[in-house]
Amino acid sequence: MKSLRLSLLTIACHSALFPVYAQDKSPDDIIAEPQISSDDYERITVYGRQNQVVKNSGLATKSDMSLMETPAAVVIVDESLIDSQGVSNMQDLIRNISGVTQAGNNYGIGDNLIIRGLGANYTYDGMYGGAGLSNTFNPTRSLTNVSSVEVLKGPATGLYGIGSAGGVINLIEKKPEFVSQHLFEAEVGQWDTYSFMADSTGAVSDDVAYRVVAKSARSDGYRDLGTDRDEVYGSLKFDLSDDQNIMLSVAYINDSIPVDSIGHPIRIYNADSVDGKTADQVSGEDLVNDPNGNGVQLSDEQRQQLADSLSNTDGQTPYDFGHNGLISPMAKDNEGEELRFKLTHNIYLTDNLFLNQQLQYRNYDTSFARQTGAYNYVYWERNGVINDDPRAPLVEDDVLYPYAARRQEYRKVSADEESWQYFADLRYNFDIGNIENELLVNANFEDRTIRFQQYSIWDADYVLTDSNGDVTYQGSLPYIYDIRDPNWGEGDFEDYDPLLTSNYNKTVAAWGVGVQHVGYLGGGLTSRIGVAFNEIKQTYQHLGVDSRYSSSLAEPQPEADTTDNGITFNLGLTYMPTDDISIFVNHSKGRTAYSVLGDVTGSEADRDDSESISSDIGLRTKAFDDQLLASLVFFKTSRTNVAYSNPDYDSSQTTTDIDPYFYDGSEDTKGVELDLNAYLNDQWQVNANAVYQDARDNQNPNSSGYGQRQKGVPYVTASTWVTYAAELDLPAPVSISLGAEYVGQRSTNSSSFGIPDGYVPSYTVFDTAISYDVERYKVQLNINNLLNKSYYEKAMFLGGLPGEERNAKLTVTYRI
Repeated sequence: MKSLRLSLLTIACHSALFPVYAQDKSPDDIIAEPQISSDDYERITVYGRQNQVVKNSGLATKSDMSLMETPAAVVIVDESLIDSQGVSNMQDLIRNISGVTQAGNNYGIGDNLIIRGLGANYTYDGMYGGAGLSNTFNPTRSLTNVSSVEVLKGPATGLYGIGSAGGVINLIEKKPEFVSQHLFEAEVGQWDTYSFMADSTGAVSDDVAYRVVAKSARSDGYRDLGTDRDEVYGSLKFDLSDDQNIMLSVAYINDSIPVDSIGHPIRIYNADSVDGKTADQVSGEDLVNDPNGNGVQLSDEQRQQLADSLSNTDGQTPYDFGHNGLISPMAKDNEGEELRFKLTHNIYLTDNLFLNQQLQYRNYDTSFARQTGAYNYVYWERNGVINDDPRAPLVEDDVLYPYAARRQEYRKVSADEESWQYFADLRYNFDIGNIENELLVNANFEDRTIRFQQYSIWDADYVLTDSNGDVTYQGSLPYIYDIRDPNWGEGDFEDYDPLLTSNYNKTVAAWGVGVQHVGYLGGGLTSRIGVAFNEIKQTYQHLGVDSRYSSSLAEPQPEADTTDNGITFNLGLTYMPTDDISIFVNHSKGRTAYSVLGDVTGSEADRDDSESISSDIGLRTKAFDDQLLASLVFFKTSRTNVAYSNPDYDSSQTTTDIDPYFYDGSEDTKGVELDLNAYLNDQWQVNANAVYQDARDNQNPNSSGYGQRQKGVPYVTASTWVTYAAELDLPAPVSISLGAEYVGQRSTNSSSFGIPDGYVPSYTVFDTAISYDVERYKVQLNINNLLNKSYYEKAMFLGGLPGEERNAKLTVTYRI
């Protein structure tokens, strides 16, 4: 019994939190192993006889449950698919997961991924891996030390602490093995791209195993957006006895990632201001001046010059610069440094009682300077005024510059985030009659402290005055006279009299306790009921800013805090009418901090945290002797308790009974997802996914944008990757892969910037790969964007980020 227990315990450490059984074994290997009765402490169903597709996942329930029985939407991307596609980061990986897309307000900083139109929670083996902290700072996560990626869609606060409404993206890191394996890998590619990686694991003694993974990568990058990254990961696993082991792991990452905050912007031409005429329909006579003499007054020749500059896509889609972009020499890469230590402890207290504990410390330090603003105003009637300066075409010395960029701002940010996190999960397996039960009791604590500073510089459109109307500050950056060929300011950021605009300490601490019951009820029924209590406390201390920017906040302010708590839950039921079909329903509620980086003021002392509600109805099926697993899920999910301003509140009143905010806004998404993974035979492998989702911003009913589509969330995305192993007259097959990805039109709507109909066009790209793996060597060639399609891969704040042109990468792997 103890030897079998040790085997299972080792697998438990290898997985995220709970066992993923025998992923690398054939079905015959598993069948040949000793059988375990229902009286043993681990429950292994027929779905535990793993092959390359049908897997267990502890992500949704932290219990020993096959995906066929799991009452939640879970998608797994395994290592073979990651390697086949030559994927090295999360932003490229998401093509394999339905419903995961880029955020619509992406400023080119970090991953900024969303699930079902809502925020994503990032974890490494279930522990905090850096939040998607809006557009301020956020790491770009690599897959160097990742063996697979699991995505749980929907809130899971009771199991993972402070959770985002969209779900959890869990990266399973590589673990020590007692069998010696050593791998060396080199990559070369376009734009002077190269990297070298080493991965070594083995036994130090009969009871101790190690793993070290290191990689160094460089690239000048498409559009000269170069990257520089060095990573080292180390881990030691100690088998203290047949019943107990611990693992200590450390990660150090030092990278420099470019920040393109604007991409290719949309020229601000507002058709509603010209009786609905699109940009290709107007003449100079249509672009009238403000009849009351307000705003910029253009001559007849200038109005015609402005009309002649317009193309039919202006006001709707990004202006195509080709390889150029609005990236100033004063913009600096996001230089991040991350350090993580984690201690994992697993112990069988009895045959039926299992305890998993994890303690993690994480520090992430970052600094960068990014350009924002730089808007090309063409024509817009705003608040009843046509071409209201400075939201107007630029005219200097009677010369019109129709492609000028105004209201430029550069932001220089430095941030240091330090976090502690502790999870304890106690699982008890027991039988009542013919019902097998798994009872999970869990507790979690996490504490994040963030030190944040931001300096800003502007062009002359930014003017500050004192109470007498005297100018106390005016930006000195030069205007960009032509976005197609920018004239950049010379010198350094500090030469332009920067203002300290943000300066604070923020702490978000949370704790929670929960209980979950999973029941294998017989007759093909599996139930899951989980309830948790969670509390989140936020503290905020403003440390003072430049007095010219805000005289009232020039001096440090007293620390303010707010606390909120409540009940979260997960309810699910799965019915399997046959071994190959399962139907599940799931309903869950989550809780997260209303703003991880936002301030806390006196009026927010009793502010409720954001919550989330999600409902799923899903169908799973497997076929081809368990070599195909497919799921179809209908879902509706929302982030609730979203705050918006009360229009009746007057901040100038010293006393008022009117609340400054309402808290009944929401962000809502509904849709249907399809995911399929299949190893049809020794030659054919298929991965496919698709989603239709309608994500709406229902935050502020007083806003003109109420009910609009969420920025950057397409209605439809679809992707497939097919691999064929060709049997040639060679010692091993040659694998040939072809993939296609379709991303639908994405909204960049912004009524407040005069482009309510802005969007980024849909696109389809094709990728291919060919590899040959024999004995100790593997050679692989990946060609991305095979047909050299011009497209925008991300929807930015008011534009689109160009996708890479056709490019190739060669990877050579040597194994010992």
